[in-house]
Amino acid sequence: MAKKQIKLACRRNRVKRLIRESFRQHQHDLPAVDIVAICKKDMQNMDNEQIHKMVTKLWRKLSRRCNG
Repeated sequence: MAKKQIKLACRRNRVKRLIRESFRQHQHDLPAVDIVAICKKDMQNMDNEQIHKMVTKLWRKLSRRCNG
C-alpha cells in the first residue's frame, strides 16, 4: 500500500488486514499465482463491507481468468 495513495498508516493497515482476511477465506478457490494489491485513493473512504465485496469480486475474476 502506497503512502501516496492512502496517507494515514491506520487506514493503510485496515485495508491490508481486510485483503489478507479475504485472501485467507478464499485461498482454496484461487490459482497458485503471486498476487499484488494496488490501492486507489478512494479505498480509504470505503467502509469494510464495501472493500470486502470489491475484493471478493476480484478473487472471482482472477479465478475465472486463470482457470479459463
